[in-house]
Amino acid sequence: MIANLKNVFKIADLRNKLLFTFGIVLLYRVGAAIRVPGVDPLAIDQLSIGAQDGALGLFNLFSGGAFESFSIFALGIMPYITASIIMQVLGVVIPKLEELQQQGAVGQRKITQYTRYVTIGLATLQATVLVFLFGTGGGGAFYSAVQAPSVPLLPDGLWPRGYLIIPTLVAGTAVLMWMGEMISQRGIGNGMSMIIFASVVASLPGGFYSILQLNKEFWFVVMVAVTLGIIIAVVFVELGQRRIPVQFAKRVVGRRMMGGQNTYIPLKVNQSGVIPIIFASSILLLPAIMVSFLGSSEGWRGSAVRFVDQYIINSQNIVYVTLFALMIIAFAYFYNSIAFDPIRQADQIRRQGGFIPGVRPGGQTERFLAKAVNRITLPGAVFIAMIAILPYIILWVAGVNSFAFAGTSILISVGVALELMRQIDSQLMLRNYEGFLK
Repeated sequence: MIANLKNVFKIADLRNKLLFTFGIVLLYRVGAAIRVPGVDPLAIDQLSIGAQDGALGLFNLFSGGAFESFSIFALGIMPYITASIIMQVLGVVIPKLEELQQQGAVGQRKITQYTRYVTIGLATLQATVLVFLFGTGGGGAFYSAVQAPSVPLLPDGLWPRGYLIIPTLVAGTAVLMWMGEMISQRGIGNGMSMIIFASVVASLPGGFYSILQLNKEFWFVVMVAVTLGIIIAVVFVELGQRRIPVQFAKRVVGRRMMGGQNTYIPLKVNQSGVIPIIFASSILLLPAIMVSFLGSSEGWRGSAVRFVDQYIINSQNIVYVTLFALMIIAFAYFYNSIAFDPIRQADQIRRQGGFIPGVRPGGQTERFLAKAVNRITLPGAVFIAMIAILPYIILWVAGVNSFAFAGTSILISVGVALELMRQIDSQLMLRNYEGFLK
């Protein structure tokens, strides 16, 4: 291992890419500590309590703690993730986007540009909602979960500071998007994934320490053991795949014999990654946002706030855990049906002169691929659902609610780390060095 690490720094190009990536990540963490001007420190302390769990927990997780301190990167990379998912979904229903997806690098550049526009629009919407929701002392169900008084972030009102904070938060998201693209171009690994990785890893030590602060030494040991078990399980599942064999018939092109090769279609057990968790958390976030604008604690409005508080955003409730798990499984099927199109895959195999042994080209191949994807999606979806809710259950029993997204954090961290190791391995083996992954 030490020899392999030395080999990484022997290669000037690889060394420069790694140092550039680390430099951008360091700048991101510095920016996450810069608070937007003009907010009430007491309200920030209250927000940091409310953002540990429930509806705002995932939002804070993907911002690396920048949301709970309301820094210039408070929105994190979530607007870009949401925009990417929207563009991927629209690519199925809008023929023009589907054509761009099939045009290779040229079409991908146009889709990337559209994704940037959608990201800025979503960031503007989210920043406006956050400033109006928390700036005036709102927050409703978000704060009632911790039984804290609703202190406004902006004690002097929204004008003029509130309307200055909105473009500041949008600009922070734009800078994060630029940082991610710079890592993809000049660094190593996927830039957006590295930003998310840095955000998630930054929250892990504080999560474990919060358990010790409550004098829960036994449950701290349990969480460490569970974390190690989750890491092993995630590595096993992330590397697991079903390989569907494909054979290509021989054909004569000019004076040369082409084809006759055997390959396979790799279907990962967990093709969707953490996207179903993001989907499910976003849907569960909507009711909390809606009731927060009701502005009353009496009558049916108060009943709605209490219902959302008790069942929708309370992670230590069986209703929330059950809904969360079922929605993760449902969204895993939904995402995989978009990401992997059996009809397009079968048509591509047929055009290239290939076939799956024992399966006729055309409709039979389509049905075979669709059945294979559906079968492999179920264990992957159940796996990520269990990873997401297992820490909820353990911390529920332990009486700790400050480390709810431990499973999601580990799932993201291990997935990005494995992908980074693969890219470093390919660079090392390209230069005749031994890689990390054997």
